[in-house]
Amino acid sequence: MIRSYSSGELSRESFQPHILVLPRLRTSVNFYSQMLNSRGFRFHLEFKLHCHSKTLFLPARSSWSNVKKKRYGGVLPSILRSLDSDKNLDKTLASVCENLSPKEQTVVLKEQSNCERLIHVFEFFKSLKDYVPNVIHYNIVLRALGRAQKWDKLRLCWIEMAKNGVLPTNNTYGMLVDVYGKAGMVNEALLWIKHMRLRGLYPDEVTMNTVVRVLKDAGDFDRADRFYKDWCIGRVDLNDIELDSMIVLDNGSGSAISFKQFLSTELFRTGGRSPVSGTSGSPDTESSVRKPRLTSTYNTLIDLYGKAGRLKDAADVFAEMLKSGVAMDTITFNTMIFTCGSHGHLLEAESLLAKMEERGIPPDTKTYNIFLSLYAGAGNIEAALEYYRKIRKVGLFPDIVTHRTVLHILCERNMVQEAETVIEEMEEFGIDIDEQSLPVIIKMYIAEGLLDRAKMLFEKFILDHELSSKTSAAIIDAYAERGLWSEAEAVFYGKRDSLRQNRSVLEYNVMVKAYGKAELYDKAYSLFKSMRNHGTWPDECTYNSLIQMFSGGDLVHHARDLLGEMRAAGLKPKCQTYSSLIACYARLGQLSDAVDVYQEMISAGVKPNEVVFGSLINGFAETGGVEEALQYFRMMEESGISANKIVLTSLIKAYTKVGCLEGAKRAYEKIKDLEGGPDIVASNSMLNLYADLGMVSEARCIFDNLKENGGADGFSFAAMMYLYKSMGMLDEAIDVADEMKQSGLLRDCSSYNKVMACYVTNGQLRGCGELLHEMINRKILPDKGTFNVLLTSLKKGGIPIEAVTQLESSYQEGKPYARQAVIITVFSLVGLHAYALKSCDAIIKAEIPLESFVYNAMIYAYGSSGQIDKALNIFMKMKDDGLEPDIITYINLVSCYGKAGMLEGVKRIYSQLKYGEIEPNESLFKAVMDAYKDANKPDLAELVNQEMKFAFEGPDFSESEVEGESGSEDIVLDP
Repeated sequence: MIRSYSSGELSRESFQPHILVLPRLRTSVNFYSQMLNSRGFRFHLEFKLHCHSKTLFLPARSSWSNVKKKRYGGVLPSILRSLDSDKNLDKTLASVCENLSPKEQTVVLKEQSNCERLIHVFEFFKSLKDYVPNVIHYNIVLRALGRAQKWDKLRLCWIEMAKNGVLPTNNTYGMLVDVYGKAGMVNEALLWIKHMRLRGLYPDEVTMNTVVRVLKDAGDFDRADRFYKDWCIGRVDLNDIELDSMIVLDNGSGSAISFKQFLSTELFRTGGRSPVSGTSGSPDTESSVRKPRLTSTYNTLIDLYGKAGRLKDAADVFAEMLKSGVAMDTITFNTMIFTCGSHGHLLEAESLLAKMEERGIPPDTKTYNIFLSLYAGAGNIEAALEYYRKIRKVGLFPDIVTHRTVLHILCERNMVQEAETVIEEMEEFGIDIDEQSLPVIIKMYIAEGLLDRAKMLFEKFILDHELSSKTSAAIIDAYAERGLWSEAEAVFYGKRDSLRQNRSVLEYNVMVKAYGKAELYDKAYSLFKSMRNHGTWPDECTYNSLIQMFSGGDLVHHARDLLGEMRAAGLKPKCQTYSSLIACYARLGQLSDAVDVYQEMISAGVKPNEVVFGSLINGFAETGGVEEALQYFRMMEESGISANKIVLTSLIKAYTKVGCLEGAKRAYEKIKDLEGGPDIVASNSMLNLYADLGMVSEARCIFDNLKENGGADGFSFAAMMYLYKSMGMLDEAIDVADEMKQSGLLRDCSSYNKVMACYVTNGQLRGCGELLHEMINRKILPDKGTFNVLLTSLKKGGIPIEAVTQLESSYQEGKPYARQAVIITVFSLVGLHAYALKSCDAIIKAEIPLESFVYNAMIYAYGSSGQIDKALNIFMKMKDDGLEPDIITYINLVSCYGKAGMLEGVKRIYSQLKYGEIEPNESLFKAVMDAYKDANKPDLAELVNQEMKFAFEGPDFSESEVEGESGSEDIVLDP
């Protein structure tokens, strides 16, 4: 996030890029229309500065400048080196620090970067005979303890300070406000000001500035403004601070003391022992009107009003700064530039940059960093990159924030080449990629599929750097989001530095996520079980993630066990965790278990949400449990949760299961009252109910509305086809099927099956065959429903029942090439011979043993396409393979003979049929008749017809004729 542009903050901490999103200022506001001062400065909306005197713009020392470390004379440099290098601190202190002056002692204390060493040195100084306690030394120690957040030691130091008669000053209180504020303890920080007032001290400008900055950084803009204005009129009112809400301080020994206790007892009691002289802050002093005189104060105020969106107030402060003769510095302009730019006024920001340079106040790297971030936030990448290039052009050097910002800009937009150019420039200057940028760059490489580069960058980085747990987790998560679990695993199990052997729970959690995304539930569970062995304990996030993961994968027993383990560990499952488990049970139809988890959730004090109730309602709706579904619906309403579309749709589903039209209509009407009206699921549920009840006009109304709104899906079309077919409206059913096909809604096997079934019902078998071919071309594998439709089409198409039965039994038994045989026969039946023969050729080339039904299908395919020679060759191959022809083979052969005019072949099969060599079969008789007709022998076809009647119906004689013939002794019957 971007840091505040106040003086104290900017002088100590690096700028962090972030675009603060605040409402744009209305164009009716004239920022500077009233900002005319006696020296000739005039400010307009565009921030154009007209200066007649340059004295006001003499640059103050910028706290953003790179300040060199102060050099000390005398013996101090050697003493500091000794303290830094010698391991025996006590020995070094005794040898070199016994005769230091108070000022030299102050320098030694200030130069200690480690809090513990500082305390050690301070204790040594206090042990000296001639040491006189002073407030400067205590201020240094208190600041160090506050920055290290060692609050209990700070309290003890404060008490010791009072016991030694050392009185706090404005600097002391300002420093305490600063460290507490930076620790996020804003109320506690303000209590120091309250204590200060009780001691009779009035905040000076530096302390006031610190308070305003702390409140600003906490986002409490109104309070900061009020404190500043009160200070100006000599009033500091902090009576609104609530002591009861203060933090608890733990001294590490198990006992704790609240801040309220601290301030109300020891702190106030100690402070009251030694009244401060009136010179520090008398009532007379307080009554005078104050105006700030420090550049840093104005900078803080400009930043405060800018962040609060009060641009006119920010401009007023800027004008007052000019009017009061307070020198501007780089921070002033940087803050104004950021204030303008972050509210969308980039032209004014550019104008300020120009005026800054005109007045001899040099922009620094952070000035350009601001523009870099502002233009990136506005989406103007070219302008952002131009400011990146400007930094070196003007003789400055990019800092870590510059590189981090520009890399984030480029990587978020997957601009690989540009990002790598920046990285190469950094390497040329010996600058390493910072740790915060590493996950961003790796994420870019992953998004572009450049996994090798991501791996190379990571391995190069960890050779010379220690990777924090947070960064490691971010990289693992980048891989996890893309389902790259093995790459995430490589980072997780990669090199561990000596100081951080144990992986954090955050790293474990994102690795569990990676396994979950890849549905590697065993690996996720195994990793979870190994956590404790490696010194890391699972937290609520670990359990919540695993339970939700296992529930989503229907591993309900694992999820339930983990829920119990989580509660036993004293961790509280989230509502989402309970709801995922309830939804899993409901999805699996285990509703009693779902209810048990619901009851467990209630007893644990977790309030169910609409997802929980929706899962239970939907679960009972699926099983026809209308009463139970309605019970939970009432419970949901009693809980104050409004029914959403999902819940109401589940109710419609429940009513549909039992055919309750009125209940479904009531639920549907409620959905109409919700924002956006009925969705596709609700509309389809009603459409399905109307279709089941044969209510054509009502169903058509919903269907037409769905089509008008572009919401009709495959289910909508299928329901209408079903309705029309069931009502015998086949033409309308075909129209819907054609419309569905043209709408591009044939996306899966189920949708193809429904349309093909509609074509078959209406006798449009070729349309069915064409859809079958389209389905195969799109690599959508036919399923059981598809083959049911295909076998029905064969029956309707006149294929002998024996052939259909043979294909059906072969398919059901799962015989090799059974599916292909059915498809070949369908293509041949509807005249799509090219597709059928292509499949036949593929089977022949395979040169593997085939069963009779496959040969029969291929003979039929070649014969129906007119390739009689190939059909007969297939028959010969069948015999060569030792397979005897069956009735279907004879039917297909006699058809081939007839088409080719091969009468001898037809007569041969007919003779075998007539004299019992082939078992009499009506389909074969009909095939012989058709063969003779194809050979233009209708007389022979009629003889076969008579023979078939005789074979299956017996001789057609009257009773009298039979009696007369039987009574004649002269008749001799031919054998």
